[in-house]
Amino acid sequence: MKNVLRLFFINTIVFLFSCAIPEIKPPIYEDVDVGEALHWKESISAIQAEFSITFKRDDSKVSGDGVLNISKDGNLNLRVYSLGFLAFELTSENGVIKSNPMLDMIKRKILTYGLRDCLFWWDIRDFEIDNEGDVYLIRSLSRRLWVNRKTLLPVQQSVLLDDRELWFYYEQPKNMGDIWYPSKIRIELSRYSMTLEFDEMLFVFGV
Repeated sequence: MKNVLRLFFINTIVFLFSCAIPEIKPPIYEDVDVGEALHWKESISAIQAEFSITFKRDDSKVSGDGVLNISKDGNLNLRVYSLGFLAFELTSENGVIKSNPMLDMIKRKILTYGLRDCLFWWDIRDFEIDNEGDVYLIRSLSRRLWVNRKTLLPVQQSVLLDDRELWFYYEQPKNMGDIWYPSKIRIELSRYSMTLEFDEMLFVFGV
């Protein structure tokens, strides 16, 4: 009986390992010009996403779940839920920003223009490119973007916004079809930090 149980246990372990989903790694683009690679994503006009969010300030921490629809031109609709209830909503349409509960203009700009530059990281204009070891540094007047030389995915980014510097840190690449994206993004500003972990990200193509 012991031998039968041992054999069953071994067979079960082998079966579970054989069914494990292999890790899919981003493709390598070492011979591709990074400027050309940025243009690949120019036809993406909007991003729809579901995510979990953790907001930290000093020693306090708040968590929730959210849905986001954001377009390349900056229009967006952001909703954050806590314990199943709508805790925060932010909209931006043609430059008119509204939030409930109300936020000051600086925080609203950070959550609108900051999120746009964070997610549409490839949409950077009038830039220069420097080689820095394993990454490219792409610089414009208001943004610095570090891109992995092999995967051409973002590593980190800084954005100047109203004399404040936002930092974005990108992790855990995933793919939606042929498009790879960072599924975990940490945003830092002074004493504040916000971590977004995306369950799903859909890309809308169009003008």
